Amino acid sequence: MATSSDIAPNRSKEQTLELRKRHYGESCKLFFKSSPIKIVRAKGQYMYDEQDNQYLDCINNVCHVGHCHPDVINAATEQMKTLNTNSRFLHDNLVTYAERLTSTLPSKLSVCYFTNSGSEANDLAIRLARAHTKHHDIAVLDHAYHGHMVSLIDISPYKFNSSGGEGKKEWVHVVPHPDVYRGPYTGDDAGEKYALEVKKAIDEAHKNGRKIAALFTESLQSCGGQIIPPPNYFKNVQKYVRDAGAIWVADEVQVGFGRVGTHWWAFQTQGPDISPDIVTMGKPMGNGHPVAAVVTTKEISESFAQTGMEYFNTYGGNPVSCAIGLAVMDVVEKDKLRENATKVGSHLVKGFRELMLKHKIIGDVRGVGLFFGVELVTNRETKEPATTEAQHVIYRLKENFVILSADGPDRNVLKFKPPLCFSTKDADHVIDLVDSTLTELEQQGPNTEYMKDHHMLPSSSTNNSSCNGSRSTDTASHFLYGTDDVISGIDFSEKEPAAKKSKSNEDIA
Repeated sequence: MATSSDIAPNRSKEQTLELRKRHYGESCKLFFKSSPIKIVRAKGQYMYDEQDNQYLDCINNVCHVGHCHPDVINAATEQMKTLNTNSRFLHDNLVTYAERLTSTLPSKLSVCYFTNSGSEANDLAIRLARAHTKHHDIAVLDHAYHGHMVSLIDISPYKFNSSGGEGKKEWVHVVPHPDVYRGPYTGDDAGEKYALEVKKAIDEAHKNGRKIAALFTESLQSCGGQIIPPPNYFKNVQKYVRDAGAIWVADEVQVGFGRVGTHWWAFQTQGPDISPDIVTMGKPMGNGHPVAAVVTTKEISESFAQTGMEYFNTYGGNPVSCAIGLAVMDVVEKDKLRENATKVGSHLVKGFRELMLKHKIIGDVRGVGLFFGVELVTNRETKEPATTEAQHVIYRLKENFVILSADGPDRNVLKFKPPLCFSTKDADHVIDLVDSTLTELEQQGPNTEYMKDHHMLPSSSTNNSSCNGSRSTDTASHFLYGTDDVISGIDFSEKEPAAKKSKSNEDIA
């Protein structure tokens, strides 16, 4: 039995896995189901297993400024040594952090509520919207994911249309997501046309006697397939939503805090006149420490206060979490990580677009900063998703010690969301590995027998999309991951890959 002095005993991976199976919920999945990676330490953009193999982390947008950044660790330990308490006491860390956060946002967004997770933040945003508008219904984008709480599964097509989901509730209104690669609108006016779909959905709801409290949008859709909204989309969306007496909630939980490079927040890439009514944030906010927030207007916060119900969150806004949040923002600026995101992201786009000339399986390359996707297709004309091939790429990269992921409705989009310290050298390594893997696919095809043995092929389940028709999805493809931040596996090391311990096919996935 483990004691406080033996928190991390030196168990074998097999022993750890057995204990996890015995004591941890079965619905909490592992990356790489049949051969999970046991990570024991990490630094920067690298993670290390129990055999000291070094993996390049291409997907951990939570450890935003790099795993175990010393400035963040120091801020946490120093404050922990002094005081940690709740927000009912005055403390400078809370107000300093709130002031710092709001300074990066449009001026009307001046009031903060601190929580512990993006899910908590989005749940609170629903309450704020309903209190302010006195309406109940919520509009969302198709394939959206906003969190794991009951209220958020209800507004997440990614969940309620998936295995175990209960389908769309009558108070939820699903709008086509602004996919300019697969969707119905692809021209220069795609932003305006997709925004009109929001207006149509709201008008239809009102026609049927429903009233929309809020439209929730991820500023960039991650689980939806690394979707970058076209220009003028949010400009028109915010007008249509407000004209209808609703408010706009921008979910920045996945993509905020400078991931896009040019700005602190992804919605800001669409112009200086873009200003949501509520912004939710989380994941990268604490660099692995659980902290999140809702930022809104004075008017909306006053409406919430007028309900008479106090909002209190035991850990939200505690001095330690605020100290960590401030340290993360300091590191983003001190280490020029936004500039790095722009530079390395542009390098990734350029490198993969060059690969498009060589590999017809690459149907689209899209991204902004270090939010980047490569969509694989079996036919560029029909855009048939190359789901099986994407899984092949993932396990091959894992064999080469790189952690990557595939997502989207068809699980065919290679997804990059690395720590912002990711370098051009790292990018080149990944590009080279994907290049060699795609060449292997073209010459030999995917190893379907191997993948079948390891549950890596798509199931017959479908994600019945509420918009744009039904598209098949690999709902069983959590074979690799099993969390909502769908992950794949690819590795980089200062050492030559050949020097690493080889892994047989039986060890993978």
